[in-house]
Amino acid sequence: MDLSDALGDWPGSNNQSGGQPTNPTWPGQPGSNPTWPGGQPGSNPTWPGGQPGSNPTWPGGQPGSNPTWPAGQPGSNPTWPAGQPGSNPTWPAGQPGPNPTWPGNTSGGGTWSGGNPSQPSAPGGWPSPSPGPGPQHGPGSASLAVPYNHNLPSGVHDKLLITIIGTIKPNAQKITVDMGTSHDLAFHFNPRFNEDGRKVIVRNSRVGDKWGKEERELSTFPFHQGQQFEMKIMCTNREFKVAVNNSHLLEFKHRITNLQSINKLMIHYDLTLSRVHMEKLP
Repeated sequence: MDLSDALGDWPGSNNQSGGQPTNPTWPGQPGSNPTWPGGQPGSNPTWPGGQPGSNPTWPGGQPGSNPTWPAGQPGSNPTWPAGQPGSNPTWPAGQPGPNPTWPGNTSGGGTWSGGNPSQPSAPGGWPSPSPGPGPQHGPGSASLAVPYNHNLPSGVHDKLLITIIGTIKPNAQKITVDMGTSHDLAFHFNPRFNEDGRKVIVRNSRVGDKWGKEERELSTFPFHQGQQFEMKIMCTNREFKVAVNNSHLLEFKHRITNLQSINKLMIHYDLTLSRVHMEKLP
């Protein structure tokens, strides 16, 4: 038997001229458009509960383009608690100015305590200090007590800078700044406003209850009754250097060379004292 004879016996064949059947029907074969259970679905079937529209309705109603916020729609500039802040809000304790005053800074030039120093003109120059730890008393509601006494537990040392700010009393006769040991005076600085009608600054030392030779020669007297002053004492390995109101005034060579034993600062007589500050220069 050839292949054509075998095909002629295939059920449902549509053999034409002994050729290949064109569309044989398979057992259980679905047609080109089979019928679905329950009927053929349409091109746009119906959804349970109805067909949703292009803009479905939201629960509680369709939200608008600008929905209402709880407690009302916020404006473009909402109100802040305690009131709307301005363009320049007020800072606690007041608005800072363009050049705020830093803690430890005082008015006028040359206060070297966290502020910008005004360099006194001195032979050889005064090094610029770097802020560092050290005992200090700043200006406040009350002046420092006079006589003023301060202990220096480690004594004095090279590049120690002491700044003293105060005001000479209107009827002042003299003021005194002393650097001393437990028994002696290493540096006695004593401006006198009326010594036989003259103004003079006496410098001296006292060792073993005996005063040394006075130093009096000076071309200027920078203190004025009723006016504020700023005095700086810088210790070196050889001497004390003094500047007043940012101008170098004098040097006093050490007569007590054991600097660690010079452990007291004392300020006396006719002045009010507003600041004493100590720091080590770099």
